[in-house]
Amino acid sequence: MDENDKMLVFSHIPTEYDRNVSGEKILKIALDEIGTSESDIAYLVSTGYGRKSFERADLNIPEIIAHGMGKPVADAVTTVEFPETGTYRVYVRTFNWVAPWYDGEGPGKFALRVGSRKLSATLGCTGSEWMWQCAGKVSVRKGPVSVSLTDLSGFDGRCDAVYFTTEEGDVPPSGSAELATFRKRMLGIPATPQTAESFDFVVVGGGIAGMCAAAAASRLGCSVALVNDRPVLGGNNSSEIRVHLGGVIELGPNEGLGRMIREFGHSREGNARPAENYEDAKKSAFIAGEQNVKLFSSCRAVAVNKEGGRIKSVIVRHIETGEETTLEAPLFADCTGDGTVGFLAGADYRMGRESRDEFGETLAPETADRMTMGSSVQWYSVDTGRKTSFPTFSYGVEFNAENCERVTMGEWKWETGMNLDQIRDFERIRDYGLLVIYSNWSFLKNGLKDNAKYRNRELGWVAYVAGKRESRRLLGDYVLKQDDIDKNVFHEDASFTATWDIDLHFPDSLNSVRFPDREFKAATKHIHIYPHAVPYRCLYSRNVDNLFMAGRNISVTHVALGTVRVMRTTGMMGEVVGMAASLCRKYDASPRLIYQKHLGELRRLMREGVGRKERIPNNQKFNQGASLKAPRALRND
Repeated sequence: MDENDKMLVFSHIPTEYDRNVSGEKILKIALDEIGTSESDIAYLVSTGYGRKSFERADLNIPEIIAHGMGKPVADAVTTVEFPETGTYRVYVRTFNWVAPWYDGEGPGKFALRVGSRKLSATLGCTGSEWMWQCAGKVSVRKGPVSVSLTDLSGFDGRCDAVYFTTEEGDVPPSGSAELATFRKRMLGIPATPQTAESFDFVVVGGGIAGMCAAAAASRLGCSVALVNDRPVLGGNNSSEIRVHLGGVIELGPNEGLGRMIREFGHSREGNARPAENYEDAKKSAFIAGEQNVKLFSSCRAVAVNKEGGRIKSVIVRHIETGEETTLEAPLFADCTGDGTVGFLAGADYRMGRESRDEFGETLAPETADRMTMGSSVQWYSVDTGRKTSFPTFSYGVEFNAENCERVTMGEWKWETGMNLDQIRDFERIRDYGLLVIYSNWSFLKNGLKDNAKYRNRELGWVAYVAGKRESRRLLGDYVLKQDDIDKNVFHEDASFTATWDIDLHFPDSLNSVRFPDREFKAATKHIHIYPHAVPYRCLYSRNVDNLFMAGRNISVTHVALGTVRVMRTTGMMGEVVGMAASLCRKYDASPRLIYQKHLGELRRLMREGVGRKERIPNNQKFNQGASLKAPRALRND
């Protein structure tokens, strides 16, 4: 249907009773029938990213991005009900996203149309921070009026809000707290949530770890809320980011862990591949099939309520509507990756690299610092079979024949932000990833003399959500370190088994020479390990009594994170957490008490597993890494 609710096409698309038919396949069939390509459809990307700090409730603000990869996207259209006839001043909250690197007019240009009138101001290309930009004045009649954003460039122009006022000088506030209050008042959202729901277990984070935690607890009798801040499940494995699963499942001492991943895991390997490779619909069906799980999609945790050392409830906010809900439970799991719930609850955490002496880690730096592994904005181009063009794009990072990247795609190595704060600066980190992709591609298309390789190619996909590797690590009763891995140290509470190399990313040396302090490429040294079972004590907070964690934010050092962070491994963490949560419910116990008094029962659950026992083929035999035959510290070679 179009913006006037006129039906453009109706088609019955048979699925042969397969619930996992790709949404992209359905979209393609529909677009073919009306003679339209997907590139002509506006990308209305509600990222929900905060402006400076993601965990502060007053800064979790949605935005719309015109992500056209150099081609203007179709208008984003809505209808506004004007309360009275009059002349309105119009303000648009926007951001010139290249401002950190370029002192001039930016590329993210768009215009505002009210009814049939296009306002004269060009928006989104000036200033150096998020601001209210005056779009001009417009006279409208009382009643419904169409309001649209018109993309002028295809280069990620962004809009947070549009404000109409009849009062001169009535510019909305810019301060974070004042803006949050103003936004709620304008949207009619109460200052405190009016809706509350209760569960046995609240899991925040809908990546692979969170999915497995929710499903495991559900299958063992818990009522579960699963909170996911994106519209699709899977985190880095979703079609938004496109990182394939990694690691080995179903290994001793607890062979039952990981079988569950067969039920939703994609079967085609590779990073930065077409969206259908990552089988989003399969993940959705997996969670939809759990009767005890209620999914809160597109919702972000923004606050917690505590009683003493325990979390009483989590407040979640819908990233598009701003509506808030309170989720109450005796148990919570932080599977956010960023340790958001733990941070809001005052949990102890680390961020950055420990010193070599603190844990006796030979792979650690001599002095502790704040450096982390970076985030990747992946991309690929496609051969169109005909000559294509791309706009000149040069905004502060210059490419030439000596420093350009002569490639047709970029995956994990295109990594940025290692020396920035992966939470506070995440929008900037993502934007720099976009900047270098567009700048390099523009040079290949327009500046490189011998560019026959690129003449018929165009950008086919550029991620608008960066794939993050590391930020906060919440501290548990045990902190996994290099020595545990090198010596395969035995722990009585051994849980999931990690098999991936110690895989720590650092700035690529040649890229550092070419772009000092502005690196966008990473390198790594894969240090093979012997499979090691990680203590259960790494999976719950040491100072928040009812908080579990699973994913890359568990209790490990920076060095140890290098081997536990891949997604099949984080999925097994989630299974363990879900199992332990069911025992907490059974015995009215804390996560720590499961270790102290019920470890034997947890061990039996882990060995048995909660994955389906039906004949589900093991489609997870790719990207498994290479393991040693003996622990590193005990080898003679």
